[in-house]
Amino acid sequence: MNIALVTGSAGLIGSESVAFLAGKFDLVIGVDNNLRQYFFGADGNTEWNRNRIEEAFGNYKHYSADIREVSQLEPIFKEYGTDIKMIVHAAAQPSHDWAAREPFTDFGVNAVGTLNMLEMTRLHAPEAVFIFTSTNKVYGDNPNYLPLVELETRWEIDENHPYFENGIDESHSIDHTKHSIFGASKVAADIMVQEYGRYFGMKTAVFRGGCLTGPNHSGAQLHGFLAYLMKCAITGTHYTIFGYKGKQVRDNIHSHDLVNMFWHYYQNPRPGEVYNAGGGRFANCSMLEAIALCEQITGNKLSYSYSETNRIGDHIWYVSDLSKFKSHYPDWNWEYGLTETLTQIHDGISSRLGVKTV
Repeated sequence: MNIALVTGSAGLIGSESVAFLAGKFDLVIGVDNNLRQYFFGADGNTEWNRNRIEEAFGNYKHYSADIREVSQLEPIFKEYGTDIKMIVHAAAQPSHDWAAREPFTDFGVNAVGTLNMLEMTRLHAPEAVFIFTSTNKVYGDNPNYLPLVELETRWEIDENHPYFENGIDESHSIDHTKHSIFGASKVAADIMVQEYGRYFGMKTAVFRGGCLTGPNHSGAQLHGFLAYLMKCAITGTHYTIFGYKGKQVRDNIHSHDLVNMFWHYYQNPRPGEVYNAGGGRFANCSMLEAIALCEQITGNKLSYSYSETNRIGDHIWYVSDLSKFKSHYPDWNWEYGLTETLTQIHDGISSRLGVKTV
C-alpha cells in the first residue's frame, strides 16, 4: 500500500492535506487529538472538521493520538511501517501569545512532538518524505529592524532594500533576536527536521509559513488572523488591533497552495531543505487593509478598537520570498489571491454558523 500520514489532520493545513492526498494514496492516516480546543476554547474546536473529512473521504482513518507520547505514536508506525510514503507534520501549538502561558506544553507539542515524529519515521519508514510546517517566527523580530517606511494603510520596506522586490528570503538570520516562546520551540523543531535530513539522509523539508489561511480554519483570537477577523465581521464580535497603528503587514497563503507546494516537493525531494512559504508579493495585506476587505465582502462594518501595546515579538512587516522554492519547482505557482481566499473563508464560516450576509 501507499500511505500518507498527516498530523494535525483536523486543523487547517492537516485537513487540506487529507483532501489533497486522498485521491493520490491508498490510505490517508490522520493523527489529531483536538488540542486546539484546549489552546483556544470553543473557537478552536476542530471536531466539525474531523467529522467533515471522515464523511468526505472513505480512505481516511483517524487516530486521536498525542504526538508528545511515543507510546501512542509507535503502534501506528509499527502497523503501517514502510507503506508510509509521505508524512505531513502539521500538528502544533501555533500561538506565540499562548505559548508564554504554558511553555512546557508548547515545547512538548512543537519540539518534542516533532522529534518523536522524526524518530518514528527513521525507525519504521525511513524512506518516507517528511514535510514539516514551520513558521516565519523562527526569524524572531529581526524583520522589525529592516528599513521600514510608514504609508497610509501599511508599513512597507524601503524600495532600495534587496527584500523589496520579493520579500524576506531563507538567508535572513534566526539568531540574536526575540522569537517568542512559540518561535523558540518551532526553531528547535525546524533545526531538528533539517538535521534528520542532513545527518541521517532522510527526505525531510521545512516550510516556514507566513500566515496560513483558508476556509477550513478554526480561527480564534490568538491564532488564525484572517479567519477570526472574518468571523468577527460576520457575527459582530468586537475585534482588537494590537499595536503598529494597524498597519502591520502579513503575507497570506491559501492552504491549498501550501499543500500543493508539499506535493511538488514530494515528487522530487531534496533532503534537509528549507523553504519560505507564504503569499509573498502575490497576496499580502495590512490589518487595516484586511478589515476593509472583510467589510467589503460581508457588507458589515467591523466593530474594533485599537491597543497601543503590540504583541511581544510581533512582526511589523513580513512578506515571504518564495524564489528559492520556485527555482527548485518551477511548475508550482499560487492559485488563490487574497480576495478569493477571504471570500471562501466568508462562505465557509457563514455556512457553518447559518448566517447570511450581503
